[in-house]
Amino acid sequence: MSIGDDLQRLRAQAVSQLDAAHDSAALAEWKGRYLGKQGELARLSRGLGALAPAERPAAGQQFNATRSALEEALAIAEQRVKHAAQHDAFEAEALDITLPGRQPALGRLHPSTQTLRSIAAVFGEMGFQIWESPEVETDAFNFGLLNMPADHPARDMWDTFYLDTPPGSERVLLRTHTSPGQIHAMRHHAPHPIRVILPGKCYRYEQITARHEMQFHQVEGLAVGERISLADLKGTLVGFARRLYGQAVRTRFRGSYFPFTEPSVEFDIECFLCGGDGCRVCKHSGWLEILGAGMVHPNVLRNGGYDPARVSGFAFGMGPERIAMLRYGIDDIRWFFSGDERFLQQFG
Repeated sequence: MSIGDDLQRLRAQAVSQLDAAHDSAALAEWKGRYLGKQGELARLSRGLGALAPAERPAAGQQFNATRSALEEALAIAEQRVKHAAQHDAFEAEALDITLPGRQPALGRLHPSTQTLRSIAAVFGEMGFQIWESPEVETDAFNFGLLNMPADHPARDMWDTFYLDTPPGSERVLLRTHTSPGQIHAMRHHAPHPIRVILPGKCYRYEQITARHEMQFHQVEGLAVGERISLADLKGTLVGFARRLYGQAVRTRFRGSYFPFTEPSVEFDIECFLCGGDGCRVCKHSGWLEILGAGMVHPNVLRNGGYDPARVSGFAFGMGPERIAMLRYGIDDIRWFFSGDERFLQQFG
């Protein structure tokens, strides 16, 4: 049998086996068997040297033609196997559009956000506008211009986050309350009347407990104009409490002290859990404190650009988290910043 017959037989056998290969492992095995350095084609090539010189050119051409044919057949088979694998992968990943869909999880407004919006809505109906102010303040705006000079003991009421600043520059801090916004708002509107609320985040370097957080929200309120009195403040706050807690809610003013208001008051509502009889939540007093307020101090009016001889004003400040805790019966302020979906899902 001639070498040409051997090549023809090898080619037929190789193509037959190649057609039966259905994965990359089988193709690799086939390639090594027929086209590898120790494969069948290489074994036949070693017989070319035994041929007569006149027969070698024709045999060499047949050998090269066989190798080319097998390499071409292998390339076609590799494409076939690749496409088959892709098809199988697509089939495995295909979506059955007849299957029922899954109900996506619905988000809910955070209770702080809900409370902030409720507060803004009530005061918006009274003609108050929302005024935004910076969370990073200078020492002057956070303390000095609010009637708290450097040696004022009221500064000790708050543990403050001070920021690193170049030597000799003004001290900068994370605001401890939203009251600095009063100065910004007054300087923008003076000498015209003003009614604004200033919601935002505040920061204090405090130990985190069930009642205290290092980050929290406040809503500041400010009204400045001619002949504004403590009676106007009381009417505003009583109206707010009735809208938020119901028309039957009882309220009271208590004398207090804040350096930026004079006189200063605490505003309480009757405990809605015990009806004023006294319980653990109201510390058996029958009342719940919801905010502090007072008439704007003359020094603060001057620092805001107003003449205290011609105008007066009132201010108040409240914590939305505290109001939400009272409103929803939440016993730990840390829940508000936990990110726990079990907590948030309770407030639809």
